[in-house]
Amino acid sequence: MESNKISVGLDIGTTKIVAMIGRKNEYDKLEILGIGKSKSLGVHRGVVNNITQTIQSIQQAVQEAEAEAGQKIDEVTVGIAGQHIRSLQHSDYITRANSEMVIDDEDIDRLINQVHKLVMLPGEEIIHVLPQEYKVDGQAEIKEPKGMYGGRLEANFHVVVGQVSSIRNIGRCVKSSGLELEGITLEPLASANAVLSQEEKEAGVALIDIGGGTTDLAVFKDGIIRHTAVIPFGGNVITEDIKEGCSIIEKQAELLKIKFGSAWPGENKDNEIVSIPGLRGRDPKEITLKNLSKIIHARVVEIIEQVYVEIKNYGHEEQKKKLIAGIVLTGGGSQLKHLKQLVEYITGMDTRIGYPNEHLAGGSDEDITSPLFATAVGLVMDGLKRQERKRVEERAAMAEQMESSEAEAMPEEEPVQKPERKSFLDKLTERVKDFLDNAE
Repeated sequence: MESNKISVGLDIGTTKIVAMIGRKNEYDKLEILGIGKSKSLGVHRGVVNNITQTIQSIQQAVQEAEAEAGQKIDEVTVGIAGQHIRSLQHSDYITRANSEMVIDDEDIDRLINQVHKLVMLPGEEIIHVLPQEYKVDGQAEIKEPKGMYGGRLEANFHVVVGQVSSIRNIGRCVKSSGLELEGITLEPLASANAVLSQEEKEAGVALIDIGGGTTDLAVFKDGIIRHTAVIPFGGNVITEDIKEGCSIIEKQAELLKIKFGSAWPGENKDNEIVSIPGLRGRDPKEITLKNLSKIIHARVVEIIEQVYVEIKNYGHEEQKKKLIAGIVLTGGGSQLKHLKQLVEYITGMDTRIGYPNEHLAGGSDEDITSPLFATAVGLVMDGLKRQERKRVEERAAMAEQMESSEAEAMPEEEPVQKPERKSFLDKLTERVKDFLDNAE
């Protein structure tokens, strides 16, 4: 078995933890070999608040996935989200010593590294630095400055910031579960990879991933990510409201929401009633579906309006920044009846539900193509991409070694050095790994 060909995504959510094992088939599509799911205990609004319980939940999900795939898992790609994630826009520039030389990877790296020196709030760390567009000597709107001449290179960046302790806690949980951290990815980015097409990213699209504890937003335009946000509300708050509003227990509230819930109160007639068994010999409770959908409607409207504020913050109302492809809803919360219509009504934007089936092999299990697993599918894809990059780097390093050994025979000619580029997330993963190793 070529273990380097498989990748494992670990989605540590507020309601569930999913471990998914996948590999590329001969048609370059994603084939899911095994999937494990466990109830997430110890995670609140995307942030780990009980390490022991989280470790147990991770191990349970991983064992289930291993049993289904019939192979052992060593490394995982983990998603991070949570209410501590925020993003900001930043511009920076570097002056090049020699404008007669063309701009190369090293210049771009120097510029990106400069952004990492930004002073953050205590306990915060930069997770992603995503270049938007570059300027060379004042010439604007350059997508790729490599190979151009110029003395001053500047760029606008989308900077994603998170709490370093939350990231380390996730690393701790993964390591204590007997797994290695292969990579860390921002969950809205993973979901976007799984459900959005390149055309949508070009035209302009907002991805809304409604999870249990948080709602993640990622806005794309011209193929580049422009805005990210994490809103600390999700499906659990709706369940909580039903529980309080109908005076029933959480388990019943969750079932009511899934089976009879609707985001549009006008749908239900006044005489539609559902009866819920009472606790321990008490009389059953009768709840009208109209009442139920009114409770759901109120909370969903609040969530969507908060997301819409973020979309406006990005600048959707400007002609140049218009999101032509509208909104894509994914995550477990997107399965709520009539949610699509409500989102269209509030935002006035075209909306569809995003299923992660575009990249999946034909004949995939119906469960896997549910919006519930969008993040996990995205994380598996991310892991495969990371492995591919590693292989390319290794091949380049080998070629370089051969070149340098040949060049030793001809010392007057200097070997061409290829700078090895690492995405910042790879560096962050290494830092988290180092921290955990030293902490033991």
